[in-house]
Amino acid sequence: MAAAVVEYKGWKAGYRCGYCASERGKVSAGMWAHSMTVQDYQDLIDRGWRRCGKYVYKPIMNQTCCPQYTIRCQALHFQASKSHKKVLKKMLKFISKGDVSKAASEEEPMDSHVEDAVACDFPYKAESHVSQSELTPLSVDHTERVENEDEDTGETKEEVNEQKVESGSRQICADKDTPLTGGPAHLAKIGHAPPKPGKGADLSKPPCRKAKDIRKERKLQKLLRNQPCMIEGSQFQAGDPGSVLQNSKSKPNQPKTIEDFVFVSLPDDAPHKLEVRLVPVSFEDPQFKSSFSQSASLFAKYQMAIHKDTPADCGEHEFTRFLCDSPLEAEDGPNGPECGYGSFHQQYWLDGKIIAVGVIDILPYCVSSVYLYYDPDYSFLSLGVYSALREIAFTRQLHEKAPDLCFYYMGFYIHSCPKMRYKGQYRPSDLLCPETYIWTPIEQCLPLLEQSKYCRFNQDATAVDEGRIKELGRVRVLHKRIVMPYSVYKKRRKGPSDEASVQQYASLVGQTCSERMLLFRS
Repeated sequence: MAAAVVEYKGWKAGYRCGYCASERGKVSAGMWAHSMTVQDYQDLIDRGWRRCGKYVYKPIMNQTCCPQYTIRCQALHFQASKSHKKVLKKMLKFISKGDVSKAASEEEPMDSHVEDAVACDFPYKAESHVSQSELTPLSVDHTERVENEDEDTGETKEEVNEQKVESGSRQICADKDTPLTGGPAHLAKIGHAPPKPGKGADLSKPPCRKAKDIRKERKLQKLLRNQPCMIEGSQFQAGDPGSVLQNSKSKPNQPKTIEDFVFVSLPDDAPHKLEVRLVPVSFEDPQFKSSFSQSASLFAKYQMAIHKDTPADCGEHEFTRFLCDSPLEAEDGPNGPECGYGSFHQQYWLDGKIIAVGVIDILPYCVSSVYLYYDPDYSFLSLGVYSALREIAFTRQLHEKAPDLCFYYMGFYIHSCPKMRYKGQYRPSDLLCPETYIWTPIEQCLPLLEQSKYCRFNQDATAVDEGRIKELGRVRVLHKRIVMPYSVYKKRRKGPSDEASVQQYASLVGQTCSERMLLFRS
């Protein structure tokens, strides 16, 4: 597997904030990621980093005007709130009946992952000018000789205990064997208008049947059509309706899940058809290539309507750099999801056209939401909220094949910006401590954030960042196409020292990533 190659750009201070509109309040560090493994990016976002295209940035939390705390939802334990269920029901009614309820289209907070990238303000626009040849290391043998150069000088180097920084995301899924409820076998409830008062039964019509009995019969017919199959681990044979209903019956008084609303049997004459397609972000992929123009046009329409961009700001070139260029190398693993790891577009096709696209990264322990854009003509469907719920359901689906993958990362939670607080409504969720990089339940964080916009969530005063840089000399450097530890590069370097910049970089990415990724030095 090729090592990640990054070009550290240092701090950028005093630029415009997209949250509070301060003209000079934002402070962040950034780097160009020319290539990156999914494990490297997983470890980076667990230290507060985030990407816009190939530009990866980290807010300097104790200095920036609006501290941005990484937030993750525990997807396996997520339960939809009443407002979430309203959005799911609204989509279901629209697809199955063509119902467009204006009353229900009050604007819920949209796009849990849109504002982050917009507010990044793209220091990004100053592109890297390093040639590809400079980023390609020479042979491994050559590299190994250079890396051993330190030993030839007779210097002794203290062995560091190899602690892989298993940030909170690796204390994963203590209850990951808990079965998820819901699925394609669950049917949506159908509401019936109550009879008009004073009207008796019409004897010319068949006797009324309870909706519950009708649902039970439909479920039985569906299950029998799909024989033989497995339900809750027990196989049954066709012709045994009693066992079918007994095995398929959901537990009483159990709240409905996202899956109960998403995987439902629609009537044959449903006026609309919604299809969600997962497409790898690659021009070599035929689906991605064939849908590129339609997707790019939708992006431009969204940006101009919602963010008031000019046509020049959201052309195909900008679309490609922002949402199609990704540093992540596609990977497959023996215990990974069938689609593999990497960057994807989750396209929402309604009646043969794309109405929304969720840009996501599938990483070893999470689905990370990057951006969402949608057709403003369908804003009455609350597509920002709907897509977030679908992405949570998708995370649970991936977990079945990849047991370690069980979190949904929603970007940043900004308590000082009221319109961004709604991300905390996806419960249970955790915020990342900006000093120790330990995950803390959001319920414990909110009282602290009411007192101060910048907070250390870890209340153990003795706790430190376990992934902090301990040996600067072990940082891996790519210089003149040769991979070497910083201790060797430092001796070879001519001109003023760059140790302060390398120290800053290493302290932000942590010891593990600094020893795995290659820091480009010209």
